Amino acid sequence: MPFFDQARTFAELWPLIERHAREVLDDGKFSHGRQVERLEQELARYTGARYVVGVNSGTDALVLLLRAAGLRPGDEVVVPAFSFFAGASSVVLAGGTPVFADIEPVGYGLDPAAVAAAVTERTRFLLPAHLFHRLADLPGLAAVAQQHGLTLLEDSAEAIGMRRGGRHAGLFGAGGVLSFFPTKTLGAIGDAGAVLTDDEELARTVDALRHHGRFGRTIGDFRAINTATSLPGFNSKMDDLQAAVLLAKLTRLDADIARRAELAAAYEERLAGQRGVLRRPAVGGVEGQVFYVYLIEAERRDELAAHLARHGVETEVYYPSPLPLQPCFTELGHRPGDFPVAEAACAHTLALPLYPELTLDQLDRVCELIRSFYR
Repeated sequence: MPFFDQARTFAELWPLIERHAREVLDDGKFSHGRQVERLEQELARYTGARYVVGVNSGTDALVLLLRAAGLRPGDEVVVPAFSFFAGASSVVLAGGTPVFADIEPVGYGLDPAAVAAAVTERTRFLLPAHLFHRLADLPGLAAVAQQHGLTLLEDSAEAIGMRRGGRHAGLFGAGGVLSFFPTKTLGAIGDAGAVLTDDEELARTVDALRHHGRFGRTIGDFRAINTATSLPGFNSKMDDLQAAVLLAKLTRLDADIARRAELAAAYEERLAGQRGVLRRPAVGGVEGQVFYVYLIEAERRDELAAHLARHGVETEVYYPSPLPLQPCFTELGHRPGDFPVAEAACAHTLALPLYPELTLDQLDRVCELIRSFYR
């Protein structure tokens, strides 16, 4: 049983994908073209963002967002100690310095109290990540950002479909990002990403940065006035074939989100009271909940993962080590024990298979193997 599979989805959507792909071939523009522009417009409608700028990966989206928001060399950005590496690495790539803060133990988002303690006179940005199935504590984090004069940006790469009070993830601060890595809730067949924002100037800057510093075409409701190079940029344009796939998959996104919720509820029911499973995500009762990953905390996590693998069930560890303890951040001087909640999560979390194609019979097999392990 793979950790992720979308063969049936592609079989069902292939006529629509083929039609969009043929339009790309007929048009003869394979990146930064009409399909990308259509996708940006559809994502703007779906998320409610004034501007959506397609780029070639979620990581590039973070780098360009930080650059466009005004990050200067040496500026500090508070990031979570427990997250995917791209959050911290994007700060470095954009010229800033990551400052790590611990997470809260329920939703794995940045702990506002830990953020407040990490702020220094050089801190200018706050970059929380929305992980697995729920938004970070945005009211608490926004309060810290306001108190210390920080710009709030969102690593909302996993958070498509997540909303609070009708507002989509990525739009609570100056801007956010989406990743369309194949395993994501809305996934391409390769790398792709986007920046979301309601700020016209920020969107224009990202638009230029993704295209070697040039304004190349219409984005949202403003039009490029020339193609001269206005600032040093990158080659981070989205491929139109990826946009073609995403346009097709976007038509069933809400159905896929609903199916993921059904599977998460089934896991919750079957693993209730299970000895050895220390914690499961609460299903329901959390506003904006969208299950990208179903994550449990388990005793003897690595042994459990090996047991499942021996029986053909793939799992993933999110994440094996806190970011501050990674070798590339040695110079920051952190030691084990500095981020106790993040370190505990790294020791116990395990992601189980969760994707729309997963059947209840397969899910039952996963749960039975977990029960057999702890027996």
